[in-house]
Amino acid sequence: MKNALYTLLLIHMVSCTQKNAKSDEKATMNSLACKYVTLGLTIGQYDGDFVDAYYGPDSLKPKTRKQLKFPKDSLLNEVKTLRASFEKTGSETKNDTIKKRALWLSKQLTGFERRIKIFTGEYSAFDEESKDLFDAVAPVNSEKHFKLLIEQLDNVLPGTGSISDRYQKLAEKFLIPKNKIDTVFRAAIKEARRRTLQHYNLPKEESFTLEYVTDKPWSGYNWYQGKYKSIIQINISQPIFIIRAIDLACHEGYPGHHVYNALLEKNLYRDKEWVEISLYPLFSPQSLIAEGSANYGIEVAFPGNEQTTFCKKVLMPLAGMDTTFADQYFQALSLSSQLNFARNEVARGIINGKMDDKEAERWLRDYCLLTPKGATDYVRFTKKYRSYVINYNYGQELVKNYIEKQAGAGDISQKRWQLFEQLLSHQFTASDLKETKE
Repeated sequence: MKNALYTLLLIHMVSCTQKNAKSDEKATMNSLACKYVTLGLTIGQYDGDFVDAYYGPDSLKPKTRKQLKFPKDSLLNEVKTLRASFEKTGSETKNDTIKKRALWLSKQLTGFERRIKIFTGEYSAFDEESKDLFDAVAPVNSEKHFKLLIEQLDNVLPGTGSISDRYQKLAEKFLIPKNKIDTVFRAAIKEARRRTLQHYNLPKEESFTLEYVTDKPWSGYNWYQGKYKSIIQINISQPIFIIRAIDLACHEGYPGHHVYNALLEKNLYRDKEWVEISLYPLFSPQSLIAEGSANYGIEVAFPGNEQTTFCKKVLMPLAGMDTTFADQYFQALSLSSQLNFARNEVARGIINGKMDDKEAERWLRDYCLLTPKGATDYVRFTKKYRSYVINYNYGQELVKNYIEKQAGAGDISQKRWQLFEQLLSHQFTASDLKETKE
């Protein structure tokens, strides 16, 4: 009897010890995560583009005022010290959840380090920069590759002359009139939201505000406010074609950035109290997942020909458009989708000093089929956001491969929604997606 009681007491003591150890590990991780948030917000005091969103406690905001001079060396030291702490915690723990959090935060801090250097004019080659910032290096494609892709459009586009000119003449038929932009965008967002809510139980408080802005280097932006609210801005200085209504409705809203941020806030910050999620640093590996999933979300919400069908049956009539050449327009868009990777080569050329503005704009007109205004704006965008451009196309490719490999064969529509929600609700990096792919 005594032996049995002794054994039970020993088991109880071991169990308590294990629980205490887990509690200590969690407390250590949460303490380090708080330091991570404060460090990110401190960088954001100087670099106005660094913090894309923050909805955490005010207590984590920097206590000290912004110095006159950017404290580069001290910030870099803080980054390295904190990253070493995460690496130590991750290597010593047997808790898979803490290990994964530590690894994710370590990679985020590598992005912090690279961005600090960029902000102070310390540059590196395009691929090295993107690896540090976004945990990914996009494939290199030659100009010959894009010339071959462009040639496929020759038999699709009506008229004579250069392919880029013929494409622009066709696209101009589907330019949304300025007085119809709000009507068309609200219809597109309403439909994207309806489709998303058929699959996801979003927080009942979620909502967005739609605004129209001018003179921005981007076409659309989601400013996540926390508490499941977003401000979605559309830049009306740029020409907006009918297809962009669905693209931006999904990318910035449903099931893109707005849903991504809302799910992370609900599932990780509110439910699990992972404070690091309350900070979204734009120049970090998180952005590859954010942008890649937002672009792939268009295909999730409007699979197959459904995007084309909705445009033709709903959006084009709202915009007062003639649909005579709609089939040719959408066929041309489909063939030109791989041309988006030419944007990476433009950014690579600019950052590596191998391409001037004139040559960059030529590439953007000839291979990305942008208008002269669009090409000029995109050069401006590239100079501001640099290697960030890989997150849209390469990020989308990685997300697509990751989801569809797991979804398997056959009708994958419902399975894809489920897998997509898992991706949007957890801490992922490009490396996680590539490991699954391989």
